[in-house]
Amino acid sequence: MIILRFIIVSILLCASGNSQQRKIKSDIIEKNNISLDYLFYLPEDYKNDKDKKWPTILFLHGMGERGDDLELVKIHGVPKIVDSKKDFQFIAISPQCPIDFVWRDEEMLIALESLLLKIIKNFRVDKSRLYVTGLSMGGRGTWAIAAYRPDLFAAAAPICGGGDPTTASRLTKLPFWVFQGALDEVHFPKESEIMIKSLKNKGGEVRYTLYPELHHDSWTITYDNSELYKWFLSKSNN
Repeated sequence: MIILRFIIVSILLCASGNSQQRKIKSDIIEKNNISLDYLFYLPEDYKNDKDKKWPTILFLHGMGERGDDLELVKIHGVPKIVDSKKDFQFIAISPQCPIDFVWRDEEMLIALESLLLKIIKNFRVDKSRLYVTGLSMGGRGTWAIAAYRPDLFAAAAPICGGGDPTTASRLTKLPFWVFQGALDEVHFPKESEIMIKSLKNKGGEVRYTLYPELHHDSWTITYDNSELYKWFLSKSNN
């Protein structure tokens, strides 16, 4: 059972367009007893154009950022970029995985789906440009949530984390850009490459960047690269 912490109050003050990343801990309780707190960001211009729908990124952190302190989620990846870049042109959703779970768990996939559907309902999300990315445990989670709800996403970018090759047939319509450090001894390159091969064998669209001199941290260089966000924006599931 999952308690999805979500302030509809809307975060409506978020809808006022403050570009600061907000910590969402709410009193709206759903089924289950997993709490899913998250960081939520609206672009600075969100309030200025009431008709515009915005591209949206779901970011899944790694194993070390689990728990109940949302400050941990800001250490790497999209939340770190959002904190340093005032003109980030995506809605960003960065949930925190409870300490006793990993993103691939069925309970977490259900929670992520519920969170996304609520945000889509309450904010001006461009449903044709919803993207998912994550690092390490979150890279694995990216493969998992993409396979669980491939219809929700326009593209996915898993970083240093493999998936379940038996799900490849569900992913053939979803473009992937996979990133991996060649010297990674936490999640070996083989994990990513098995998924890439399985996806290609099913006719899927997949791009692969292997950093020859990097170990496990292949995410810093990736999230700092504007080409990733341009690639996201080039993909739509219309």
